[in-house]
Amino acid sequence: MQQLQVEPASFPSVPPPSLTDPAVIARHEWAAFGEVNEMVNHWDRPGWTASTRAYYWMITFPGAPALIQRVQQCQQALRSLAFDDIAEDGLHLTLGRIGPSAEIALDQLDHLLATVQHTTCPPFTLRAIPMTASRGAIRFSVAPWAPLIELHAMLSAAGNKAGLPPRKPTSWFRPHIGISYCNRPVPSDTVRNAVKPLHDLDAVEVEITQVHIVELRRERSAYRWEVIRTLDLRTREPL
Repeated sequence: MQQLQVEPASFPSVPPPSLTDPAVIARHEWAAFGEVNEMVNHWDRPGWTASTRAYYWMITFPGAPALIQRVQQCQQALRSLAFDDIAEDGLHLTLGRIGPSAEIALDQLDHLLATVQHTTCPPFTLRAIPMTASRGAIRFSVAPWAPLIELHAMLSAAGNKAGLPPRKPTSWFRPHIGISYCNRPVPSDTVRNAVKPLHDLDAVEVEITQVHIVELRRERSAYRWEVIRTLDLRTREPL
């Protein structure tokens, strides 16, 4: 198992003490948000313009009605914050940035996908746990982290072989599912008070069977993408 490291650029900077226990992961992320004094504008990001396009590894959730329903329930409960809600077709879990699309040819992506397909990573069940936040977004905690870390490491290794390594190493990876982006500086206490009642909601299970290479762009206050290639997760066949 790839070991996570303390990394100030990640959130939370310190990994949770368990990568499998949903309660431990959720408590850890809520405690990390408790150390945030003010949320920042998520969209204030150097390097992103209306013309920016980049390839990412991403898990999406178009066939997850229970998750979508829970997301919309939480968004409605938090409407008074006036954040930028993520639409149901924009829900995602980012696994890593591959690189700018202007610098990467499609045949390089085909080579990357072929390299990945020589390895195996089985489908798995993920729990989306209401509710926490980071420096710039409101989000679900997810559990377990272990299969996501294994998947990230597999994609990173394949990218290295194909000459397209992800920008951030697996040791910095902190999986989550965002539901609303902060669009201005906001005292974090305001957000904590709004989010805390949602902790009593049940987690939602989602089956993860595919990972996509997408071309990502920004449109106003949202991320949009086109799916370029798809990797089907598969169980290792017995010898």
